[in-house]
Amino acid sequence: MDKKQSRLRRAVATRKKIAELRVHRLAVHRTNLHIYANIISPEGDRILVSASSVEPELRKELANGGNVAAAALIGKRVAEKAKAAGIETVAFDRSGFRYHGRVKALADAAREAGLKF
Repeated sequence: MDKKQSRLRRAVATRKKIAELRVHRLAVHRTNLHIYANIISPEGDRILVSASSVEPELRKELANGGNVAAAALIGKRVAEKAKAAGIETVAFDRSGFRYHGRVKALADAAREAGLKF
């Protein structure tokens, strides 16, 4: 089993539990160069809010999209967009990534901006 398959295997249990709860899901994906955050509907069929380090407005502010500072900015931005869309509570889906570094920075920034999970 390679690294990606192992990560996806770890993500399955979390996604199954979130599907049972029927709540909005804040899904995080990270690559070496960028970080992405989406809020997905309880049914799992629509992305309601998204933010990423590849957005043109953020590329101007960020020198590097793959660091903790970029992750914190994305967390704040996705929380602001969610509040504007009327979403206040989400379940955090770290997609099998360890909860440290960029993933933790994104989660902390989203909490500080008013998103509850």
